[in-house]
Amino acid sequence: MKIAATGAILLLTFSILSFGMPNLASAQSSSQPPLSVETNENIYAENSNITVSGVVKESSLAEYNQPVTIRILNPDGNIVTIDQKNLDSNNSYTSTFVTGGPLWKSGGEYIILVQYGAQKAETTITYAGGSAQTSIPVPTPKPEPVPEPVVVEEPEPVVVEEPEPVVVAEPEPEPEPLCGEGTVMKDGKCVAEQSGGGGCLIATAAFDSEMAPQVQFLRELRDGKVMSTESGTAFMTGFNQFYYSFSPAVADYERENPVFKEAVKVTLTPLLTSLTLLNYVDLDSEQEMLGYGIGIILLNIGMYFVLPAAAIIAIKNRIKRN
Repeated sequence: MKIAATGAILLLTFSILSFGMPNLASAQSSSQPPLSVETNENIYAENSNITVSGVVKESSLAEYNQPVTIRILNPDGNIVTIDQKNLDSNNSYTSTFVTGGPLWKSGGEYIILVQYGAQKAETTITYAGGSAQTSIPVPTPKPEPVPEPVVVEEPEPVVVEEPEPVVVAEPEPEPEPLCGEGTVMKDGKCVAEQSGGGGCLIATAAFDSEMAPQVQFLRELRDGKVMSTESGTAFMTGFNQFYYSFSPAVADYERENPVFKEAVKVTLTPLLTSLTLLNYVDLDSEQEMLGYGIGIILLNIGMYFVLPAAAIIAIKNRIKRN
């Protein structure tokens, strides 16, 4: 009887312990965030390497392979660089950036945003700012020795005057060609500073500032709507390769020709109007992104090509009748 009672107590104790162990394991695993992000340092100087790394939780992995998008924003909220990395076998990612350049002008806190599908994470670093350019001192020419005055034994002494110093004018440096904001000079041509998806060069040149409402709208639509899905990310990768092949030249010509800039501004107005439709829909799935994206593309094709072609054909038919 005692043996049976002792066995029952041991069995009950083992059941209670085995029931609590899975809950403890699940509580420990749940402490891991869905998407983590960290950097190798907290403060960086100019031309320093920023190593951004992190891990995606196993339960947060998407059904299909998709890259991790990494963006760095300056204190004004503008994107200074962007990159995409695929996960390795340990569900982790690593990317390295170099500080410095036209967009790394001011020091302060820079925000690192990381996105994997619907999962988002961010961290903050401090940038000390670029070093000020110092002018090279021009060496002062040594003064020529002044000959001593020659005295001739005459009623009046003759004094040789000191020669005036010869001043050699330094040649003026040739003016360097200037490129627009978001572009750099390469092989004598203005090209996009980065192909990963910086700013909207044509819209920035048309509306005179990256902080213009139209440019901010395009940037928010790209980062908040299109880049939130896998199909939108793949579309932006292909679109950037095509867009940055000609946009620097168009943006520079806009700055040189005010009439052309106004024409581009008028041309962009229907496109901006059609894109505002995406603010009134929810793009929570790949199917919705593809459906609304194809619809917006067809709408713009109709406005920019089909309607003008139809108008031209109608005018030609009326001229023939008359």
